[in-house]
Formats: sequence, structure tokens, C-alpha cells
Amino acid sequence: MQHSTVQGSLAMSLVVSPELSFRVVVELGYDPADPYAVRFTFHLPGDDPVTWVFARELLLDGIGRPSGEGDVHIRPVGGELTEVCIVLHSPAGEALLRASAPPLIAFLARTDRLVPMGQELTGGELDAQLADILRGCER
Repeated sequence: MQHSTVQGSLAMSLVVSPELSFRVVVELGYDPADPYAVRFTFHLPGDDPVTWVFARELLLDGIGRPSGEGDVHIRPVGGELTEVCIVLHSPAGEALLRASAPPLIAFLARTDRLVPMGQELTGGELDAQLADILRGCER
């Protein structure tokens, strides 16, 4: 059975310093088979693409307020939902990216049409997990 995915691309600014930033193309991806996650694949000049996977809910939260723990932090820039700052932490260092918020909001809206936020586990999946739990209680 084939299922739909949500794909898109967006130009973000990789901020090197307050005076210097580079435009990078980022592919956005969402697969209902992994309903809690979004994928950002960064295409940096001269390097292989790098994919970061993090919670769809983190992206949603980060557009409106500072969010994130660990390797990914997202926060709005300004007060009009116009721009978002994404900070990625890795053993190699830290990357600060800035992106326009409206394309991210549109991407999230498209993911929500496939799998509504909060309903990631429904139907057959829920029935299967409930059956597994009940089988465990019978032992």
C-alpha cells in the first residue's frame, strides 16, 4: 500500500557571524509512517547532504515560542511569525539557521492534513498496540 508524503524545499540562512550568512537549500520531508518526525536535509556547497530528524511538534512549538532541549532549539524571531531561528548542536559544533516562518507553517499544515497533530496513533495501529498490551496482561 502506497502512502503520501509531504515534501518541500526552503532557502535558509546559515549564520556564520552577525555580518556573514550563507543561503542553503533545505529539503523538508514528512512521512506518515513516522508521524512524529520531520526531516530537514541541508545541502551545503562542497559537502554531502546532511539530514536532521526531529519532532514535528517541536517545529510547531518553536514557531510561536522558544522550544527545544538537547540538539535542536527553535524560536521565533520578532513577534509577527515572520522568521524562525533554528539552532542545531552536534559534536562537530553548532549551526545557527534563520528561516522564513510562513513556508514552515504551510509545510506543517500539509503534514496535519495527512496526520492531524495529536492523532498520530489511530485506527489499526492503536488496535494492534492495545491487543499487544492485553495479551501481556493475560500472561
